[in-house]
Amino acid sequence: MAAAIGPHIVKLDGISKRFGSTRALSDVSLSIEAGEIHALVGENGAGKSTLGKIIGGVYTPDRGRLTVAGVASGGWSTKQALAAGVATIQQELSLVPALSVAENVFLGVEGHRFGLLKGDLRERFAALQAASGFDLDPDARVDSLRIADQQKVEILRALARDARLIIMDEPASSLTADETAKLHDVMHALQRAGRTIIYVTHFLDAVLEHCHRVSVLRDGRLIRTASTDGETTDSLVEAMLGRSMEVAFPPLPPAPAPTTAPALALRDVWSGSAVRGVSLEVRPGEIAGLAGLVGSGRTEVARVIYGAGRLDAGEILLGGRPYHHPAPRRSTRMKLVMIPEDRRRQGLILTQRVGENVSLPHLRKLSWGGFVSGGREQALAQVMIQRLDINPPRAGHPVATLSGGNQQKVLFAKWMVDNPQVILLDEPTRGVDVGAKQHIYRIIVELAAAGAAILLISSELEEVMGLCHRVYLIREGRIIQEVSPALTTVDEVLFSLFDTREKPADSAGTDRPA
Repeated sequence: MAAAIGPHIVKLDGISKRFGSTRALSDVSLSIEAGEIHALVGENGAGKSTLGKIIGGVYTPDRGRLTVAGVASGGWSTKQALAAGVATIQQELSLVPALSVAENVFLGVEGHRFGLLKGDLRERFAALQAASGFDLDPDARVDSLRIADQQKVEILRALARDARLIIMDEPASSLTADETAKLHDVMHALQRAGRTIIYVTHFLDAVLEHCHRVSVLRDGRLIRTASTDGETTDSLVEAMLGRSMEVAFPPLPPAPAPTTAPALALRDVWSGSAVRGVSLEVRPGEIAGLAGLVGSGRTEVARVIYGAGRLDAGEILLGGRPYHHPAPRRSTRMKLVMIPEDRRRQGLILTQRVGENVSLPHLRKLSWGGFVSGGREQALAQVMIQRLDINPPRAGHPVATLSGGNQQKVLFAKWMVDNPQVILLDEPTRGVDVGAKQHIYRIIVELAAAGAAILLISSELEEVMGLCHRVYLIREGRIIQEVSPALTTVDEVLFSLFDTREKPADSAGTDRPA
């Protein structure tokens, strides 16, 4: 795309930021032009989200000068940023769970007349939805929504503020391809209306297609800012990593023989209206995929297996034996673990340190006389930090200040301590950059090579097809097909998932058994 022409709406001069001993940004100088879509890219931990939060008033820089929308940075805060026409869509959702969708969208900008709230929120919400192409129930409580729909609420929330500058931090990380396309249409409509977009993302193809310029960060430093017309995916990856890197999937271990007894099996499993007669198997040493659109029931299947969701009918077998009344604690004892899709709300305790998060499920082993041995906890954490290459490599580092990729590695470390036999992975690389993805892919393959049975769920079909021996396709809570990635294309899988004329597999009935 040709670069937009306009005065600078953001000017950064020598911006630096530290969190304790960790350097997040170092001497970053950058100008962003009014009316452009400007991408920030880099590995997790490169500083791109920190830079976005400084522009949005969330963080205060330690050094340097910041000017946004003509306002110098003296005492810059989120309140001042909002007053100056700056809105931020955070990667980690910041919604009020107990409020409705509409109440979250207009929180703080409800509008008042004679001291009373204006009653036109519904009309304003309908106008926003029409502009965005989203379809949300304004009265639904936010905590009842899927992660993808909560992400849409964050996007509508930013649009409701009629901002001149919108910072989007990984806004498409939970969206389907169709929803992401709608998001990009919204971005272009805003840009045509004179708005400026700062787009923080790890989807490099989207950067090249939809952004005017791109700034590459590495280890807290600005490597370069350039027009996207002169960049390629390879050139961006090389700038991000400081070396060339082929974005590929590691070779899989040999698939177990079809006659191998499954480590995990589901027989006609039902759970409410989300899981409807699902049957599947995963063998030791195998990576089986579960692919479907958002709302297809794929996450609900994993939650039922682990015991976080209700099992209404059917049977779960672990190692050939029936697993009655599954529950998370029992599952963990039976070496069945789950990596959830939302690491910050379901997987980690952000107020604690790396070592405390890693040791949490294993305190009984680390305790003596009712007290946790700090030495044992530290030793265990350091082993897992080295094994998963967590950076910075310190057990005492606060989890909240780690990059998304390193937080995800801490979540893996937490559950890999006891070498689990069955692993449920729900969006294991959500919000993770290309370098961290490669490392997580290697971890998954190594776990399978060591004999673990893995059920992998991902919105990225290329990821499912590139990492799995077999893939189950799920739609409306039913398994509709089993495919071999070696013999099936991603396009064929997409057709199957969208083709409503296709009949469900025989194993999935239409009525729940009595």
